Amino acid sequence: MTTSITTRDQAKARAREIRAEAAAAGTTLSHSAALERVAAELGYRDWNTASARLANTPEIPLQVGDRVGGTYLKQPFEGRVLSVRELNAGAAFEITLEFDEPVDVVEFESFSAFRHRVNATVSAGGVSYSKTSDGVPHLVVERLSGDII
Repeated sequence: MTTSITTRDQAKARAREIRAEAAAAGTTLSHSAALERVAAELGYRDWNTASARLANTPEIPLQVGDRVGGTYLKQPFEGRVLSVRELNAGAAFEITLEFDEPVDVVEFESFSAFRHRVNATVSAGGVSYSKTSDGVPHLVVERLSGDII
């Protein structure tokens, strides 16, 4: 199953690959039949369903409800995306994360400050523009799964 396909253009490119593979094996396959095979690979009942779903998938690295992990102020975390707002035509994103377990954001041993929810501005790659005094990004986040809730 091809899971890296997230856009209609990628699905159509996969259909062209399927047609080329079939032609190399000496089999003629129409483009519409190849599209139906792509839909089946993606777990949809037909191309129309796949096309509608793929067309509705935003081109953003994180979506509301995604399970995420990474580091916040040098501390590892896992959590869920609560909100996403695109900035500068996709060059950056304002996100709100809720951590599964609160993260202690203070390095000083005799004092603690726990965060359960944070807001940050990150690049399309999931790295915050804000940095600690030693140059480490405040937040580095990546998608763990894209379960729709």
